[in-house]
Parts: sequence; structure tokens; C-alpha cells
Amino acid sequence: MAAPLTLYGRAWCHLCDDMRAALEPLLAEFGVQVDIVDIDADPQLEARYNDWVPVLVCDGVELCHYHLDAAGVRAALMARSAAPL
Repeated sequence: MAAPLTLYGRAWCHLCDDMRAALEPLLAEFGVQVDIVDIDADPQLEARYNDWVPVLVCDGVELCHYHLDAAGVRAALMARSAAPL
């Protein structure tokens, strides 16, 4: 099963590192994983997200970019955990 969160970023991006670190408490709180995707490895992703990284997506819906919106991510994860399987 895929992780509910995907973080699109770059290996050399300090904002990406910051978002990943800020996300850790939420991952622990909800017991979820995040897939880290380096956009530089895929020309289509690079074209789509180039100037926006980091971009955090939950089940295909963009939640935030540049900086973590902890309240928005928490709300998305709460709604996801409350949804029937």
C-alpha cells in the first residue's frame, strides 16, 4: 500500500529538508509514512514542480508547498483516518 503522503523535492533543497523535518511529528502522530520523490529524476515532475518544491501531496491533493502547513496536513490526515475503507 502506498504512503498517503508524497513529498516532491530535490536532494539539494534546504526547504525540502526543512519540510521533511517539520513533518516528522505528524508522521509519528498519525502512524503514516511519506514517500520522498526527487523531481530531478523525472523530467515531467521537474517541469511540473520546478519552482514550487517542496510540494506535499496527500492522496493526490496538494496540501502545501515551500513550508509545511501543519494544520492543513493534520486536517487531511484526520479526514483520511475517519474515512471508511
